[in-house]
Amino acid sequence: MTEIALLKKQVKKYLDTADEKVVKMVHAMLEVNAEKDWWDALPKSAKTSIAKGLKEAESGKVTPHKEVMKKYKKWLS
Repeated sequence: MTEIALLKKQVKKYLDTADEKVVKMVHAMLEVNAEKDWWDALPKSAKTSIAKGLKEAESGKVTPHKEVMKKYKKWLS
C-alpha cells in the first residue's frame, strides 16, 4: 500500500469517529482546496511580471523597506 493510500485510509477511519467540530473543519479545508486557485485567474502578463520580480528578489535585486518608505513617505501620511 502506498503512503498516500495509507494516509487516506487513516483519515477515513479518523473521520468516522471524529466529533462535529473536526468534521466541519476538515470539510472547510476540502472546500477551500476544491475552489479555483486565484493564480489560475491571473493573466499571463501578470504571472510573467510576478515571476520576474521573484527571480530578482532571489538574486538580491531588491530595495530595502526603509528606503521605499522614505521615498514614498509623502503619500503615506
